[in-house]
Amino acid sequence: MTTVTRPKPKSADFDSGRRAKPKPSVLSGLSHVALAIWALLIILPLLWTFLAAFKNNTEIFGDALQLPAALRWDNWARAWDKAHVGQYMINTVIVVFFSTLGTMLFGSMAAYVLARYKFFGSKLIYLLFVSGMAFPVFLAITPLFFVVKQVGLLNSYLGLILVYIAYSLPFTIFFLAAFFRTLPEAVAEAARIDGASHTRTFFQVMLPMAKPGLVSITIFNVLGQWNQYLLPLALVPADRSKWVITQGIADISTIAGYEADWPALFAAMNLAIIPVLVIYIIFQRQIQSGLGAGAVK
Repeated sequence: MTTVTRPKPKSADFDSGRRAKPKPSVLSGLSHVALAIWALLIILPLLWTFLAAFKNNTEIFGDALQLPAALRWDNWARAWDKAHVGQYMINTVIVVFFSTLGTMLFGSMAAYVLARYKFFGSKLIYLLFVSGMAFPVFLAITPLFFVVKQVGLLNSYLGLILVYIAYSLPFTIFFLAAFFRTLPEAVAEAARIDGASHTRTFFQVMLPMAKPGLVSITIFNVLGQWNQYLLPLALVPADRSKWVITQGIADISTIAGYEADWPALFAAMNLAIIPVLVIYIIFQRQIQSGLGAGAVK
């Protein structure tokens, strides 16, 4: 019995079977440089704002990135109490919570119907909603002011909440309609065969399946409504007790120019920035997974 000895493969054969690593291109290097510059443009102003909240006026107008001589927490206390930042933040939380809740409720229902049901005029209704994203809100400020005033909702939480919902619906419907189209139809059919109504199918079957998209658009709405300035400025102009955080920061910046209390201004800015930053840091993976899920399915 003869044995056949197979020749050992050369190292080149092993190398050819390995997956070749892509060589870095010039475009890839330039993109990394651009991202690094962009990161510095974002991080450095935030760092300067944070450090300035612990400085006095002399240190603020000195070296921008110099560490404060002491941690002056009284700057934050003045911003919270004297500048009424605490009240502004409570108002903002109330408005943003209910406006985001209403936006997600109405937006998800409208997006589901427009994405999964075909009826006369459905395409036109969808296009009308989407066209709202191309309409700058400042063009409607004057008629919006008079409409809200005529219905008696000027200088009120409810008026601002309803306008926030209407302002956020176009992008919410546009985003969620595309997401609902990717969900399998077989699951909805199985629910209907089991006797589930359209409402039950939506809330108990389809809505949980769309959780990644819902989380992503919810965070986008929270960030956008938290940072909104023009709408509350026009719709809550007189009642300072119902001002939101952006109006409060603008008022503090005006007062700081006369009182020279710049540390309190920077502390107030940090109080407005930190909640948004924390929300994004906590939910950044959900945002990315939601965007990716909607694109891959």
